[in-house]
Amino acid sequence: MSVAELIAPPVPDRAPRSVLVARGITKSFPGVLALDNVDFDVREGEVTALLGENGAGKSTLIKMMAGFYAPDSGAIEVDGVALHADPSSAHHIGVATIHQDAHLVPAMSVAENIMLGRWPTRYGWLNMKRQREKASAALARVAPHLHPSTPAGRLSSADQQLVEIARAISEDSKVLIMDEPTTSLSPPEIDRLFAVVEDLKRKGMSIVFVSHWLEEVFRIADRVTVLRDGRLVGSAPISQLDHDKVIRMMVGREVRSTVLTERPIGDVVMRVSNLSRENVLDNISFEVRAGEIVGISGLVGAGRSELASCIFGIDPYDSGSVEIGGEAIRPNDPRAAIEAGIGLVPEDRRRQALVGLMSVKSNVTLSLLDRIASFGFLNMAKEQEIADREIRALAVKTASSKTRVSTLSGGNQQKVVLARWLARKPKLLILDEPTKGIDVGAKSEISELILRLAEGGMAILLISSELPEILTLTDRVLVMRSGRISASLTREEATSETIMSFATTG
Repeated sequence: MSVAELIAPPVPDRAPRSVLVARGITKSFPGVLALDNVDFDVREGEVTALLGENGAGKSTLIKMMAGFYAPDSGAIEVDGVALHADPSSAHHIGVATIHQDAHLVPAMSVAENIMLGRWPTRYGWLNMKRQREKASAALARVAPHLHPSTPAGRLSSADQQLVEIARAISEDSKVLIMDEPTTSLSPPEIDRLFAVVEDLKRKGMSIVFVSHWLEEVFRIADRVTVLRDGRLVGSAPISQLDHDKVIRMMVGREVRSTVLTERPIGDVVMRVSNLSRENVLDNISFEVRAGEIVGISGLVGAGRSELASCIFGIDPYDSGSVEIGGEAIRPNDPRAAIEAGIGLVPEDRRRQALVGLMSVKSNVTLSLLDRIASFGFLNMAKEQEIADREIRALAVKTASSKTRVSTLSGGNQQKVVLARWLARKPKLLILDEPTKGIDVGAKSEISELILRLAEGGMAILLISSELPEILTLTDRVLVMRSGRISASLTREEATSETIMSFATTG
């Protein structure tokens, strides 16, 4: 089906005026055509969702609108004023960007961060009173619960984002770009953020919303613009689209739904008994069997990632034990966990799993140095053989195994982390948010891989904030709340409502 068939004929033009207009944007980097003659516009009082797979060109377009890059050809205007390749130019003409990671100065107060670079002065001295007044006026619109004097470093991720929105308001921004704003937020925090976005829309602000979560897009967006391989696929009102149409626009093909199949469940591979850590984990006990996928669900702060870190030996625990094949693992010792047959794909692949300056090959073989080195010397031929095999097996899209891993898309970076552990053939694989921040195509591939690993007899512990992922992939669900397991649900018992009930009140 063509893109033209996916999008219904346009309704008569009664659309709001375009505030930001990008026309004919082309941008190349060495060996890569990132954007190819792309048109894009953002309208007054609307949320425009900018979608596409990793590597589609979204980040490049965002950085151009934020003034970090200049196009090779084409131009961007805001209310008729040209935007130049200078972040201060973007701010001056009314474009503000909220990145996935908050850009606040932790040691400075909320008020100082809101007025950053525009601190009011009087007779050459900082006017503290005026600064508080201007910051308070902006906070009153988006975060009246925050005090201007609070150090930014004490704020939650959600409140830090609200401070950045307050900064945009204080600058009288016309366009607000929100790049994956909900990645680190709990459902109640997302609700609060979206309420702020709706209020900004009503007051005429134009918003660009970038997210991999289509549920959020259909909840908040007025229009959708899709990029694929650096080209504009199409743009349409959200009312003319559904999930399947958007996915086909993004990936250019049907994405097969993941189906959990019946498979034999074997003996206990891992047994966690009475695991406790003061103020973090409270008497955690459960088992994972060969060929079984056990999901761990719960809200942000419930202790899910902390549990994974204790099992893998990154963090210490006060009491309890972790056994693999009936043998207790030495606590607080990742090497012992690895030797026992545990692999861990952590939540933050960039900071906790990958060495960005190293090659794809070196990242794949990081967990295998004990097997590919002798007398302190690396067997280069063996390393290359293993890397090539795993790159092929997981269909990692990279120009070469020597390519720097930081240049890969999010989905391919995640495949590299998975390849590292699969090369060791672990007995138990812990996956902490394995599809976080990756596009729908890569997400489908990784989901299929998880099922294949389970079918091959691997025990899998899957931690995810995405309820559809938990419900689709897991055989059992452990729900965590305040550092303890509040429920253990069979596949038949597990529903979104049941899980959320135990996560919030269990």
